[in-house]
Amino acid sequence: MAEDPDPETRAELAALLEAGDTAELAARFSGMLEFGTAGLRGEMGAGPMRMNRAVVIRAAAGLAGYLLHRARTPGLVVVGYDARHRSADFARDTAAVITGAGGGLRAALLPRPLPTPVLAFAIRHLGAVAGVAVTASHNPPRDNGYKVYLGDGSQIVPPADAEIAAEIAAVRALADVPRPEGGWELLDEEVVEAYLDRSGAALTPGSPRTTTAVYTPLHGVGQSVLSAAFARAGFPAPIEVPEQAAPDPDFSTVAFPNPEEPGAMDLALAAAGTARPRPDLVIANDPDADRCAVGVPTDSVSGGWRMLRGDELGALLAAHAVRRGVRGTFATSIVSSSLLGAIAAANGLRYVETLTGFKWLGRVPELAYAYEEALGYCVDPDGVRDKDGITAALLAAELAAEQRERGRTLADLLDELAVEHGLHATDQLSVRVDDLAEIAEAMRRLRAEPPTELASRPVLRADDLREGGTQLPPTDALRYVTEAARVIVRPSGTEPKLKCYLEVVVPVAALADLPAARQQADEALATLKRGMARATGIDPAAPQP
Repeated sequence: MAEDPDPETRAELAALLEAGDTAELAARFSGMLEFGTAGLRGEMGAGPMRMNRAVVIRAAAGLAGYLLHRARTPGLVVVGYDARHRSADFARDTAAVITGAGGGLRAALLPRPLPTPVLAFAIRHLGAVAGVAVTASHNPPRDNGYKVYLGDGSQIVPPADAEIAAEIAAVRALADVPRPEGGWELLDEEVVEAYLDRSGAALTPGSPRTTTAVYTPLHGVGQSVLSAAFARAGFPAPIEVPEQAAPDPDFSTVAFPNPEEPGAMDLALAAAGTARPRPDLVIANDPDADRCAVGVPTDSVSGGWRMLRGDELGALLAAHAVRRGVRGTFATSIVSSSLLGAIAAANGLRYVETLTGFKWLGRVPELAYAYEEALGYCVDPDGVRDKDGITAALLAAELAAEQRERGRTLADLLDELAVEHGLHATDQLSVRVDDLAEIAEAMRRLRAEPPTELASRPVLRADDLREGGTQLPPTDALRYVTEAARVIVRPSGTEPKLKCYLEVVVPVAALADLPAARQQADEALATLKRGMARATGIDPAAPQP
């Protein structure tokens, strides 16, 4: 309390002391919020196990120490932030610490709450040595986070994370960390204009721009930038979901501000169902707009809609890139569909799989396109070396317009890909826990008693990715492969969840065979899900968020 610079969190601790709440105090002081490859992310509140100004100041001092003492790369550090509670405060504290560190370090603050891809772009655009995005992405409203990028515009990977953590641990009293009242640069809208110019350049000159879309930023910061990007590219203005258009750090209309979560897209889909004329797409960003979700009409009779899976949109954007003549390396993560590999192979393109996260995908040499099943797409790696929900939305709209001119839809294109490469059907078994020990116990159980059969097929290969030897860095994950299916099990890196990623591949001889193939795939996925629920000890009847 004595060194906490924030009167709110000091008062919070005083209240806990006065109430004698030893259990809550123990939870908040049981250690330090761990800095890793995802930076920091956690619940806001007082104490070293929560996100607060004291923790952020230490993190910023650790980053400054890393840049000066270990990386020896003084220069500009760009700081961006979203519209969550305290994000602006955390960003200003970071700018102050970087400025006070001296040694040639300088700080520049983005002009307002903006999408994370604008920050990733600004690092490369301004020639910065590092960047910080204050955001918890799609986490619940009680959380905030701190994401660190290096000068290539990619998120940190080992050993930088451990070296920054060591510098954080070396910070003693916060009073020893200089924090001047000013001295950093406040960037103007030029950086946003440059980002918008770059985003539009990802489109094909002269391509049709007729797509109409319902759009929701899910109470985040995407609205103004996406609307400007669509206008600059020549698309019709997206139809707003008014209840979710303005930034709202309480995310008042959704339980979880993630387009993948049940209920999150209800208002957008309802707006699409009543809009006349009928829109072509439903588009959503998560709150910091680095992810993109797309919904498509089911048919012209029912008026229904369905949201595309991340793997489906990932394959569509990849096929679009191939047709546009994009060359280079196509990449995805081990938990995403293997369909991208099939598309790359059929077109003579190099294909790479990495561990989960764009911190790995962004570092693939000669990267041309990357995606991850959790709605993350990198369609212009020379501009934004990270997932970018704004530019991905532009490319999805361009693709929909091209298909519309031919009397076709995105669903038709997915059908064609299934006939050409086989139906790659994916699903996920995910459980949110209150106690992280439950996840550790599930992983221990799987290692002790790995499944020998999945979906009535013998397991041909079982890989413990913690042990390495798979051309991937060691990670806490398990992979099981059968003749026509694949399962990856891993703890989430950003949420208290255990995730099982499921895929089955069914050959398809002709379009007429697709209904039967889909039924076969659905049954196989359901069997896989039940089998993994038993193997992990997860109750398949329990509500899954």
